[in-house]
Amino acid sequence: MENENKTYGHTGPEIIFNNVTKEYPNGVKALDNVSFRVAPGEFAFLMGHSGSGKSSLIKLLMLEERPTSGEIIVGSVDLNSVKSSGIPYYRRLIGIVFQDFRIIASMSVFENVAFALEMLGRSRKEIERQVLAALDLVGLSEKRDEKPDCLSGGEQQRVAIARAVVNLPGLIIADEPTGNLDKENSVEIMKLLMKINSMGTTVIVATHERDIVADIGQRVIELNHGVRLLGDE
Repeated sequence: MENENKTYGHTGPEIIFNNVTKEYPNGVKALDNVSFRVAPGEFAFLMGHSGSGKSSLIKLLMLEERPTSGEIIVGSVDLNSVKSSGIPYYRRLIGIVFQDFRIIASMSVFENVAFALEMLGRSRKEIERQVLAALDLVGLSEKRDEKPDCLSGGEQQRVAIARAVVNLPGLIIADEPTGNLDKENSVEIMKLLMKINSMGTTVIVATHERDIVADIGQRVIELNHGVRLLGDE
């Protein structure tokens, strides 16, 4: 843990949603005047049934969508002020974990995790160091040369998490990360995200799995038809 903290031990950004509304051209209002704050280095679950607005909120955080009105701030960045040309630079500050893993079947575990750093033009020495640290963090050092089809679903999601943290982002957004996993693997993935959070990273996990949320016992931000429910602090 000491060595991991030297690599990952930085405090993640504060996240502020201030009266955010997202209405689509067809008239559907995905988010309606939503406000909340996630403290620097906090772990928060984003919950709600299908159609509650979770996906729209995550797309706003990723700058895949823009709000109709309201303010979103991540750390020192006002997302409304980020131009299209600046979106790739903003996204380097965050790591994304998806339900369907999105790892490349033709690449080894090491190559999948290294890919993002290669796209950033990092040196081979730096890539080697950061990828090995990320694989050690998720417990896959011995699988570095394996292809994804040789891994279990839980292991594939660990590869996705290693890829998300390899660039040392301050914020991890996990969108239904346990949706394709059984209960045992789901719990292990949540524990891993908690471990990453304990090193200072801000973590937001969108999920509908209430039993796992209850077991973890972290803060819940709940949406219902685009409106944030009260009493979820």
